[in-house]
Amino acid sequence: MNPILVEVYRAEVLESFHRGVICMVNENGEIIFSKGDPHQICYPRSAMKLLQVLPLIMHGGKDTFGFTLDEMAIMCGSHNGELEHLSVVRSILTKIGCDEKQLECGAQYPSGRNDANHLIKNNTAPTAIHNNCSGKHAGMLALCKLLGFETKDYIHPDHPIQVMIMDACANMYEYPKEKMVTALDGCSAPIYSVPVVNQAIAFKNIALHEKQNTSLGKACKLVIEAISAHPFMVAGTNRYCTDMLQITAPTVIGKTGAEGIFCMSFTKQNIGVCIKIDDGKMLPQYNVAQAILESSKLFSEQEMSTLHHYRESELTNFNKLKTGTIKTSFGLMDEWIR
Repeated sequence: MNPILVEVYRAEVLESFHRGVICMVNENGEIIFSKGDPHQICYPRSAMKLLQVLPLIMHGGKDTFGFTLDEMAIMCGSHNGELEHLSVVRSILTKIGCDEKQLECGAQYPSGRNDANHLIKNNTAPTAIHNNCSGKHAGMLALCKLLGFETKDYIHPDHPIQVMIMDACANMYEYPKEKMVTALDGCSAPIYSVPVVNQAIAFKNIALHEKQNTSLGKACKLVIEAISAHPFMVAGTNRYCTDMLQITAPTVIGKTGAEGIFCMSFTKQNIGVCIKIDDGKMLPQYNVAQAILESSKLFSEQEMSTLHHYRESELTNFNKLKTGTIKTSFGLMDEWIR
């Protein structure tokens, strides 16, 4: 059984807790810190977006279509569906000669309550562009257009671009694609099962390759540059990915995934990290990620102070009265030798 990583207290009584896995690897792919089973298999979900965009970049998509850094960033993002996000996705679609109806990610209300309420008040149904993955899907359509492939059913696992993406992911994960179980993500694009340790290895590889003068290295460098320059496109208002990247990028980058996944890259140290919360809750992954950041000592207390509430925060009820606290387990990162 994996250890308890995050605890939830009501008053001073432990009311619930979240078990999970932490795995950190060095530039050689060796585990340097772990809690729980690092070989546990799960799906990277949206943390895989930083890898899924690599074939587009490596085949010259950025220069061919004249994509800007914010457009590249949203291809890596799980955005809130705010107006700024929609504008950037639409710009991508215009540049590649596609329209919103060609997005195959499915309709989804914006994550932000105000943006969702705006649609409801105007009796407007959400469309695929509001989907948090529409940037990734616009990037997939761009790859189709770039290489002359049919855009219809571009999300099918056997579509040429998905075969290319799977190969790119297997390479970065250093995990045989024959062992990957293909499933559908929430946005209907293919997703692959990968051990936690290999997910950490992939984020180590982003940092490691970024320093190499190869097509893959240049692609990894562009990913880091784009999400560092435009963290808002990776998530949005009141989201940990954006808040974290605004302070830590490009020294540390990170990306969330559904069902409790968070992956990080310490780009200067070539360290990769993967966090998996067993019960799939989303908040605990941010508690743990923030604990790792603070334990790294790479940033000042002042810099971390604006993010500390992600590690430990008060819980309140509908009357806004404090009911308890959610925080990482005591001494969670004490064994990490920095």
